[in-house]
Amino acid sequence: MRTSSFVLASIGLTLLFASVGTAAPSGEAVYKQRCAGCHDQTNPRIPPRTSLTQMPAARIMKTLDFGAMMTVAYPMAREDREAVAAYLGTKAPLISLPASAYCSDRSVKVSNTPKFSWNGWSSGANNARYQTASAAGLSIDQVKNLKLKWAFGFDGDITSFSQPSVIDGQVFVGSAGGVIYALRADTGCIQWTYETNGPVRSSVISVPQGEKHTLLFGDQTGWFYGLEAETGKQIWKRKIEEHDAARLTATPIAYKGVVYVPAASWEETRSLDPNYPCCTFRGSIMALKISDGTQVYKSYMVTETPKQTGKTKRGTPTFGPSGAGVWATPTLDEKRGLMYITTGDNYSTPATNMSDAVVAIQISTGKVVWSKQTFPNDAYNSSCGTDKQNCPEEDGPDYDFGSSAILTKLPNGRDVLLAGQKSGMVYALDPDKKGELLWQVRIATQFPGASPSVGVQWGMATDGQKVYAATSSPGRTPPKDPLDIRRNILDPKQGGGLTALRISDGSKVWYAPPIVCKDDAPSGCSPAQSSAVTAIPGVVFSGSMDGHLRAYNAEDGKVLYDFNTVRSFTTVNGVKASGGSMDGPGPVVVGGMVLVNSGYSRFGGISGNVLLAFAP
Repeated sequence: MRTSSFVLASIGLTLLFASVGTAAPSGEAVYKQRCAGCHDQTNPRIPPRTSLTQMPAARIMKTLDFGAMMTVAYPMAREDREAVAAYLGTKAPLISLPASAYCSDRSVKVSNTPKFSWNGWSSGANNARYQTASAAGLSIDQVKNLKLKWAFGFDGDITSFSQPSVIDGQVFVGSAGGVIYALRADTGCIQWTYETNGPVRSSVISVPQGEKHTLLFGDQTGWFYGLEAETGKQIWKRKIEEHDAARLTATPIAYKGVVYVPAASWEETRSLDPNYPCCTFRGSIMALKISDGTQVYKSYMVTETPKQTGKTKRGTPTFGPSGAGVWATPTLDEKRGLMYITTGDNYSTPATNMSDAVVAIQISTGKVVWSKQTFPNDAYNSSCGTDKQNCPEEDGPDYDFGSSAILTKLPNGRDVLLAGQKSGMVYALDPDKKGELLWQVRIATQFPGASPSVGVQWGMATDGQKVYAATSSPGRTPPKDPLDIRRNILDPKQGGGLTALRISDGSKVWYAPPIVCKDDAPSGCSPAQSSAVTAIPGVVFSGSMDGHLRAYNAEDGKVLYDFNTVRSFTTVNGVKASGGSMDGPGPVVVGGMVLVNSGYSRFGGISGNVLLAFAP
């Protein structure tokens, strides 16, 4: 849905919404204030209200959460979305797939000691995103000859961003529509499904529990789940964070009967509403017992409780400190009894000392042992790019961490932490000296028109000798057409690149330049390489916002394989599906297969809704 009360500022989208009030929202009132200005008019580019009333309410929620209207819905409270979806939509079920999409044998078997697996964000708890030769099951020559084995479509979605987990021949994956699927790796057929409360960006991890296994993951509304892997039956679920803007984007980690759940937030974009009192969310890590979901502890990355700090020029109260969300998976260090967390920026004044930082937390207690802040005084929210009504005095530059730290060893045997930041910097830190800086290297620089996210966006990879860091750096401009609901228009010639650095000293081994979009490329094409990188012996995989999955030679950076996912696919589940920009999660390589999502439209990229599986 779209409101008529917004204007386009010269440097971004300003959404001027009237407050609906603090009482339980009326779906009719929300529709009149936020949606009727467009959906009650006759325009071939906008579906009329009559069309909306024939859609399932669950489908409307998907559209608002991570569908075509997500840019317009950013400032809306969750309860307002739910109210207007219920007011407009029907009670028809969300999932409606043909019988042919399901396996003839729906039994799910998960081994405690799988022959090969990629269970969660990385193939190991050190978050190196590196798969050994035996587990990968692919040689360089086989990578050169990869072919599409099957495609699976996420019905009704325009974003595909939950990285699959593969355990032997079993796949578990979530969707932007809030559905968890259990699939067979060899065919992509469905064994069971489970509907969550909201979109699922997190990977699903499997943990042995007695004779069975528990699947653990979070959704974009702050709920965290424990499901029985063999059946999809819910064991428990828990609200991790009561703040209405909470997001659980990061894949959790599990250790000795406890699961550790990071929390982030979209409150940064709630600031677009000049009537919103920004900001009160604090990033955290919560420890839960895997058996029943009871809380062990919760550690905040902003230690002080937010309080009112003043008012905006409009008279809206301001609050702080806030922010420092945890967007990425924690990194486990059993030897030191620690886990390493990377944090986001602050949302409001005052800036704090654990934003934009690598933080070491004691696993058993949640106590902060040390923190290394790499960019101080970085307080930013989306208002800074528009009318600045809610912009903190620090005004950015929004150089937070969106990717996990990597724990690996230097050639001399010493441990090292590697961290890539949106600032364009890659750091090597000493875990034995409270994160003391060993080296730092800039792999990307700011340029006019570029996004602040110029460097490492979602994840690097290392093979123990080199660290591979892809550069985002998309060129972005706001749309000029007031009916254009894209958040940004991407420059088809700007962004991207892949750099290999020696982990011993940060020296550059090679640089693979970006491959710019062709002149006839679809709107939303960008050479930016934002998605997480994956490595196997001799090969580095990197997806691009142009929709291409590429494999590079780990020795010299030359392209070994290139597959354009921007196309329509015949899917094994009968869903109409196509590929698009590749952002967020990276390829999963396991058991002779490569699995990867395609389709990410949030930042102006090409939409898509498909999970692809490749094999030689």
